[in-house]
Amino acid sequence: MKFFYHKFNNYEAGCDEAGRGCLAGPVVAAAVIFDKKYKNKWINDSKKLNETQRNELREEIEEKALTWAVAYVYQDMIDQINILNASILAMHKALDQLTHTPDFILVDGNRFNPYKNIPFKTVVQGDSKYMSIAAASILAKTHRDAYMVKLHADFPQYDWINNKGYPTPNHRKALAKYGITIHHRKSFNLLPPEQLKLDL
Repeated sequence: MKFFYHKFNNYEAGCDEAGRGCLAGPVVAAAVIFDKKYKNKWINDSKKLNETQRNELREEIEEKALTWAVAYVYQDMIDQINILNASILAMHKALDQLTHTPDFILVDGNRFNPYKNIPFKTVVQGDSKYMSIAAASILAKTHRDAYMVKLHADFPQYDWINNKGYPTPNHRKALAKYGITIHHRKSFNLLPPEQLKLDL
């Protein structure tokens, strides 16, 4: 893991999101700025860490980062503007909340909309290359997972405590049996084509 700092960069913000492929719940983005001297060999792409590791690193990141923020864009807005635009909007909302204004932004993936004329770089698999992006991926993932666990208490039949809203077989079966909730993304293909005859 490394920084992307140029000589003129004092505040490099890493951005990432979680939940783009889910059928239910918000897309969640995080932005993180570390001090240039900060090092942590354990911070990595959240998908390469187990749940315990992610939650432990969440505490470390939230304590040691110069500034960090998490933002949510919910299913109604996702349905209105599509998941890509919702993901970028969530990143912008996270950047809005930082207590230090970044002078450079690193974004996981290959799509981003300019933010306040601040220079940025998109990096495919950036959460495996840059510590600030990896930290953002951990915060986005852990905050979103915690949100879906809370929703599970009111909608246990969808097994969100385990699938976190992703299209697992159990989630699909529950959709076929119980229909959709207010938390489902209506613009997504919630069921396979052969089941779309159901009144959702």
